[in-house]
Amino acid sequence: MLPNFSGYYRFVSQENMDNYLRALDINVVLRKVVCLLKPDKEIIHTGDHMVIRTITSLRDYVMDFDLGVQFEEDLGPVDGRKCLTTVFWEGDQLVCEQIGEKRNRGWRHWLEGDRLHLRMTAEDEVCVQVFQKVK
Repeated sequence: MLPNFSGYYRFVSQENMDNYLRALDINVVLRKVVCLLKPDKEIIHTGDHMVIRTITSLRDYVMDFDLGVQFEEDLGPVDGRKCLTTVFWEGDQLVCEQIGEKRNRGWRHWLEGDRLHLRMTAEDEVCVQVFQKVK
């Protein structure tokens, strides 16, 4: 049985965010600001439909999608790009492939107990974030 990711998660830690943002061509000022943010995640997971809300004091970002169905994702709030995105299961991990200007762009979520892990990739850079489930 696949895990249900529904819940509210608080930021715990992150590694290599600055280099990940640099790979996305984010300017130095915005990179410094983003590296200071401590985002929360709210996930609503109902069957094959998911809403993932990333909540920060600067700006929120919402992904609303059906698993296994490709859609055009507007990443304007992140880096000004659009890409073709597909989110699907790979074992018990939620995997996102984002096809666009940047090679190897995407992410994967997985659970370890009450901790939500997020591994984001762009070009050759990898950023890892960890969140603790609070409800």
